[in-house]
Amino acid sequence: MEVILLERIEKLGQMGDVVKVKDGFARNYLLPQKKALRSNKANLEYFEKMRAELEVLNAKNKENAVAVAKELQGLSVIIVRQASETGHLYGSVTARDVYDAITESGHKIERRHVVLDQPIKDVGVYEVVVAPHPDVREKVVVTVARSQEEAERHVAEFFASAKAASEAVAAEVVAEAEAVVVESEVPAETEA
Repeated sequence: MEVILLERIEKLGQMGDVVKVKDGFARNYLLPQKKALRSNKANLEYFEKMRAELEVLNAKNKENAVAVAKELQGLSVIIVRQASETGHLYGSVTARDVYDAITESGHKIERRHVVLDQPIKDVGVYEVVVAPHPDVREKVVVTVARSQEEAERHVAEFFASAKAASEAVAAEVVAEAEAVVVESEVPAETEA
């Protein structure tokens, strides 16, 4: 089925694009969520009349999403679950669990904004993407642990290793820059 997109949809297209999608995807998601219209002459004319209004609405939604992303910047949440001695969870942590933890921390997002490709099945620290708009993404640090104390220990280790990694990258960049400067100072050989 061909549809006209009413907003940008990741991995599909931009607003106004006419794309071909599977019938079920269009009927069950795009059309009921008002993210697309069936592609026909009447709907194309309707879309062209409404394009400016839709662009203003999309810009407003993006501004709101940027504000939400700024609130989420640097956020770290802890999820306590039962796990084996090896760190494997009895069950898993899903996008719904991450959503619940973020909302309990006082932030307002929708559950569909949490992007988690597969459930978390082990104790540890994870970076989970929250996307309140297709063009706006923010990472939230999610710590899964057996207890609050263990979670705090994992977070300290995670940030210490992240700091060490960023310092190593910075040192590497400086070394590369110095190598470029040294190479440019070597006089070129002249042919006699």
